[in-house]
Amino acid sequence: MIGIATIEQFLYQVSSALYLPVVVGCAFLELYVPIQVGITLREGWQRRKRQFPARDRFTALLQHEVQTARPGTLNIRAERLLQQEELELTRRLDRVRSVIRIGPALGLMGTLIPMGISLAALAEGNIPKMAESMVTAFTATVAGLGAGVVAYLLSLVRERWVREDVREMACTAELVIAGRRIEAAAPEPHLQEDGDALVVPA
Repeated sequence: MIGIATIEQFLYQVSSALYLPVVVGCAFLELYVPIQVGITLREGWQRRKRQFPARDRFTALLQHEVQTARPGTLNIRAERLLQQEELELTRRLDRVRSVIRIGPALGLMGTLIPMGISLAALAEGNIPKMAESMVTAFTATVAGLGAGVVAYLLSLVRERWVREDVREMACTAELVIAGRRIEAAAPEPHLQEDGDALVVPA
C-alpha cells in the first residue's frame, strides 16, 4: 500500500509544479486589469460624447435585416439579432467578471504554495530562500486581491452600460418593426386617369 508519506510527497510535488503557472497568472492579471481599465475609460469617454458603437452597429445590422427580410419574418429576425448582440456584450463583460473569481483564487494559491516551499527551506536551514518565498507569497496575495477588487468595480460600471445598450437596442427594434407594420397597413394610393395624365386624389 502507498504510505502517507508518499502521498504527502506527491501532493508537495504537484503544488510545487503549480508554483510557476500561478506566479505567471498573477503577473498576467497585473497586466490584463490595467488594459481593461483603459478600455472602460475609453468607452466612458465615448459615452460622454454621445457615441455608442454597439448601438450603431446594431442599428446598421437591423437596417440590413429590414431590407432583406421576407414579409412576416422581420419580428423574428430582429429578435434574433438583438439576442446575438446581447450575447456578444455579455461575452465581453464576462472577461472582466472572470477576474473577480480568478484573481483571489490565484492570489491564495500564490500565497500557500510559496509558504510550503518556505517551510521546507526553513527545515533545511536555508533562511534566504525562506525569506524570498515569503515575499512572493505576500506579493501574490496583494496582486490577486487587488485585481479582483478592480475587476469588480469595472464590472459594476460595464454591467450598467450593457443594460442601457440592450434596452436602447430593443427600443430601436420595436420602433422599426412598428414602422414597417404601419407602412404595410397603409392603403396604396389610388391612381385615376385624367386625360393622358394619372393623378393621385388628395
